[in-house]
Amino acid sequence: MSSRPLLASAPSKRIALPTRVEPKVFFANERTFLSWLNFTVILGGLAVGLLNFGDNIGRISAGLFTLVAMGAMLYALVTFHWRARTIRKRGQGNFDDRYGPTVLAVTLLGAVVVNFVLRIME
Repeated sequence: MSSRPLLASAPSKRIALPTRVEPKVFFANERTFLSWLNFTVILGGLAVGLLNFGDNIGRISAGLFTLVAMGAMLYALVTFHWRARTIRKRGQGNFDDRYGPTVLAVTLLGAVVVNFVLRIME
């Protein structure tokens, strides 16, 4: 019988061991997706309220908020599928979101500023 260890390899060679993905990782991805959708539904409700009970400026703002909500929905969907595919392939990459919340906040700030400017110029 050989005295070499079972998983011994050459010093420069890496051994690929299968990694187990915990179910909580899949659920965390779904929970993040549902959180983003919850926010977009609230934003869409704001837009519907402005559309139904507002004047012309309210309708313009409702259109802006609707576009922001739809963009956030699409972004959440794409991010969810990207993360799910990476998790399924057992990728060890970064799953944190550096740009999404920043872009969403800047876009919402722009929509609120447009609403404010239109109200002032009225």
